[in-house]
Amino acid sequence: MRDSPDRLRGSDAPPADRTTIAALATARGTAALAVVRASGPDAVPIVASRFSNAELAEAAGRTVWVGWLRDGRGVAVDQVVCTVWRGPHSSTGEDVVEVTCHGGDAVAQSVLRVLYDAGAHPAQAGEFTQRAFLNGKLDLAQAEAVADLISSESRLGLRAAVSALRGGVSDAVEAVRQSLVQTAALVELELDFGEEDVAFADRSQLADLLADADRELSALVGTARLGALARDGVAVVLGGRPNAGKSTLLNALTGQDRAIVSPTPGTTRDAVEAEAELGGLRFRFTDTAGLRDTADAIEAEGTRRARAAIDAADVLVYVVDATVGLDDEERAFLDGLARRRELAVLVVENKADLLDSGGRRPSGEGAAAVLRLSARDALADSAALDALRRSLVAAVRAEGLDAAGAGLVAVNERHRRHLGAALQAVRRAAEGLGRGDGGDTLALDLRAAFHELGLVTGAVTTEHVLDAVFSQFCIGK
Repeated sequence: MRDSPDRLRGSDAPPADRTTIAALATARGTAALAVVRASGPDAVPIVASRFSNAELAEAAGRTVWVGWLRDGRGVAVDQVVCTVWRGPHSSTGEDVVEVTCHGGDAVAQSVLRVLYDAGAHPAQAGEFTQRAFLNGKLDLAQAEAVADLISSESRLGLRAAVSALRGGVSDAVEAVRQSLVQTAALVELELDFGEEDVAFADRSQLADLLADADRELSALVGTARLGALARDGVAVVLGGRPNAGKSTLLNALTGQDRAIVSPTPGTTRDAVEAEAELGGLRFRFTDTAGLRDTADAIEAEGTRRARAAIDAADVLVYVVDATVGLDDEERAFLDGLARRRELAVLVVENKADLLDSGGRRPSGEGAAAVLRLSARDALADSAALDALRRSLVAAVRAEGLDAAGAGLVAVNERHRRHLGAALQAVRRAAEGLGRGDGGDTLALDLRAAFHELGLVTGAVTTEHVLDAVFSQFCIGK
């Protein structure tokens, strides 16, 4: 437990529900085993009322029981294993029983119906984790990490979620809060003795403390982009003229035969997507229609969609036929993209295998980084794309992060908003201190910073915040 339940809930949060809930904790479908979880004050009696061994009703925590689960008429449903956890020493802080049954969907649903008929209520999305939060087993940032852990699809996403679940984000936020505690205490003390004109705080020391908090908050806010990439993946669009080899490059990068390859220009009419993991991140590659003016209505729509995909991408890999090179229109297009700092652009001169031994000068010089390769050769030798893979990882500034381990800290968008508001409050306080403003104004800014930091970890919560966080969970978690 990281903090007391009262502190984590905040004074305005609702009390934990006293009903007993149940839900399937494993995915539906055919499997060796399935787990149905019940949590609440009557979890043990409800399961025991349908269990073949009556001693389960008095079971101690951390005990395992094997027997038959029966419905209300006494008909056997399945031979199950019941694991009992007594609160507060459980995942939710309440009494919990996990019923492990055989993994057929009909079996698992029958077990659920038995528990519902015995008095359990169907769990809502995220309700188990929400109860863990309300009972002080997790703070809010850790609770969000549970959902991120379940949905992680890359090594970096997994490591960021594990770090947050272990308290990485919470500890970083708490470190900032502690750096502000002394400042706030001294300022509040001065306000208490305001009529006596007593100064307890050294102004230069307060300025240093606020500067430290500014740096720490700025660093945390700066991890939001990495957090988004780790959770959502990197959107990479393969763009360029028709017949430049984009589809072949997509197939080579992902090791899949996803895109149709043809020497006929304009074969790709709609976006084709495939994924691959590079440097611990999930990269989502999109092969788009060739960028050219055309009278063909369908191809023109494909071109429009390609440009829309580029606008939404993290990285554009602009593929050029090395035997033709870039024309002036393409150079102007790439120069315009280069001024958009949020979009990384890599120029790939493809079909290098068709060049003579002397080769050509890289046609993309001045527009963006240029790589020369043969996507056709890369289909047989994946190592031919190593330089492009490294460039893709570098383009999103993720070099070395794959080795960062579980200590990787990356905040999500909700955290970023609250941390950004706390940063602004700290900067207002620093500016006011520099102007010689009174302690009452400084105290207001510091309280605003504390409030925003509390919204990250759940030290301060509202029903709206909880609904927004836990509605993203799956049922059974």
